[in-house]
Amino acid sequence: MAKNIWGTPLQPCSTRPMTGFFRDGCCNTTQQDRGMHTVCAVMTDDFLIYSRSMGNDLITPRPEFDFPGLKAGDRWCLCLGRWMEARDAGFAPPVVLDATHASVTEFLDKEIWQSYAATL
Repeated sequence: MAKNIWGTPLQPCSTRPMTGFFRDGCCNTTQQDRGMHTVCAVMTDDFLIYSRSMGNDLITPRPEFDFPGLKAGDRWCLCLGRWMEARDAGFAPPVVLDATHASVTEFLDKEIWQSYAATL
């Protein structure tokens, strides 16, 4: 069973819209997930605009991929690298720690993740 950063069972991130590498609502990962879709983030307008400017448009619906497009307030399993890039640029969205995969603590300390915790 997948664990979150606390070492407890990974909680769902979102089923509306459906997210996750496996499109099962969770930020679970395997070796096939080269992007590491492990960070459950709460979208903000600033992050969505930043992401689009970096070539990853999460705003525009893509029906051919069953992707509705995201808006501020939506939860989404972001790629770890994209979240870290946004953090370095000052646009990191808040993170739902119970729904963020434990593997992210291999890249940043738990205390850093806590400083970006979403208030729910």
